[in-house]
Amino acid sequence: MSDSTVPAGESTRVGSSTEERTAVSRSAQAFRQLKRNSASRAGLYVIGIVTLVALLTTIDADIFDYQFAATFWYHPENDPSGGEILLPPIGIENEFGAGNWAHPLGTDHRGRDILVRLVYGTRIAVQVGLIATGIGMTLGTIIGAVSGYYGGWVDDVLQRFVESLYAIPFLILVIAIMSAFGRELGIAIVGVSITTIPVFTRLIRSQVLSVREMEYVEAAKAAGVRDRHIIFRHIIPNSLAPVLVQSTLQVGVNILIVASLSFLGFGVQPPTPSWGQMLAQSRQYMIVNPWFSIWPGIAILVTVIGFNMLGDGLRDAIDPRSND
Repeated sequence: MSDSTVPAGESTRVGSSTEERTAVSRSAQAFRQLKRNSASRAGLYVIGIVTLVALLTTIDADIFDYQFAATFWYHPENDPSGGEILLPPIGIENEFGAGNWAHPLGTDHRGRDILVRLVYGTRIAVQVGLIATGIGMTLGTIIGAVSGYYGGWVDDVLQRFVESLYAIPFLILVIAIMSAFGRELGIAIVGVSITTIPVFTRLIRSQVLSVREMEYVEAAKAAGVRDRHIIFRHIIPNSLAPVLVQSTLQVGVNILIVASLSFLGFGVQPPTPSWGQMLAQSRQYMIVNPWFSIWPGIAILVTVIGFNMLGDGLRDAIDPRSND
């Protein structure tokens, strides 16, 4: 009589292989569904353009010290000599003059070109949005996975920590951190990252509570696989779908946060261009030149909507039942 018993280690490998094939199949199906969604494609185009602009302007600003902008366009920080202030866009006139092709979107209160400042303000929004979301997602995923996997007192301690962060309004928390440690861009990224951690911690913990009961996890435990390997090889990869959706939406939220910080005088300081700072500077000129306020508002709106459209498309692709 032949022995049909499968060794525990072999069972774990078979379970992992089946699990990986299933994950690849689901990913391919989700990608096809995402391509068929016109809204998500539009969001992806917006994100691609904004990210490319942010990358190019970051290279020019940080490596070449705005030499490209100053040579072929306008310097986004320096006041132009003899510049016309508060000009409207092309085709519109106000008490300061008529719009012209030299400044397609008009000029600000210092005579600086609004379009070039909008373009170079993209890098601040995208940097903080992407980096802060990445850090918050990574730390929140690890904390949530450990909390959900072990349960007991470990879960209690970690969840109390997360709830304490939730209890503080996110904007006040970031402002407090920046007031204590400085108003540099790096401190802003750290502050926004901390406010993002609880979102991902609670989200992935709810997934882990069900994933940890799956057969392949039980097989790995029976085979003597270390907890660290189980968490990072089996638990987290099979709990990431809602985290990826939330990360896309969270980038838009973080862009709004950094714009709010700049509006309140935190984050990057003048003359470095940022969208929130442009909104703050335009407040007293809204009557004489409302376009000074409208353009940075549109930039924020379009960028956030782009990330939200992609996030909605990802959610529908990963979980089609969410449409029901």
